[in-house]
Amino acid sequence: MQETMHETKLDIPQILSRLPLFQELVPEQIAALESACRERRLAKGEMLFQKGDPAKGFFIVVFGQIKLAFPSSQGNEKVVQILGPRQSFGEAVMFMDRPCPVFAEGLVDSLLLHIGSTAVFELLETDPMFARRMLAGLSMRLHSLVQDVETYSLRSSAQRVVGYLLQHCPQDGPCEGSFDISLPTSKQVIASRLNLTPETLSRIFHDLSANGLIAVSGKQITINDVKKLREFDL
Repeated sequence: MQETMHETKLDIPQILSRLPLFQELVPEQIAALESACRERRLAKGEMLFQKGDPAKGFFIVVFGQIKLAFPSSQGNEKVVQILGPRQSFGEAVMFMDRPCPVFAEGLVDSLLLHIGSTAVFELLETDPMFARRMLAGLSMRLHSLVQDVETYSLRSSAQRVVGYLLQHCPQDGPCEGSFDISLPTSKQVIASRLNLTPETLSRIFHDLSANGLIAVSGKQITINDVKKLREFDL
């Protein structure tokens, strides 16, 4: 990964135009955003920003993984989101002109683009379609957060874990039978993301294994029967 971090030559216009938020922009608008972009390379475990830092723009993940989390006085943390390539974050805080409510940390070596707020605000003032797409993107983010609250409130611990595993079902074909997945980050981070303790996550993995639904080997998990896993703990 370190070699990739140093040798990657970015095609910034292509990266921006493939982001859902910017897919409908014309080349002149993409160029305006490109001029406001700055690369940020983040090593595994390195902080991008701390809770309370000012927001002067937002970020796009080119490759790698970023963790957004709340710190706690007990030294623990609550993971809010794990972000990967072609995902963006920080837009809402940028608009609110308030300090960042979470911290951001690289889970692996990562490459980001930072887009300064001035260029975004200028486009918002001159292009109603850009404003609509930005609002749509933020609305989708809010909808996802509402779904998270519903999941934590109404679903059992086992159902949360099963739902998380099924999210990794292959997208290029019917998700039936068995398939292998590789957990994208540590079990501790995944547990926090699912609002579970690491011990509870381990217990659920053990129960699923004992029922013959999965096989666990480190970060490698084999889903033995997708249909039976969907029906578990309904």
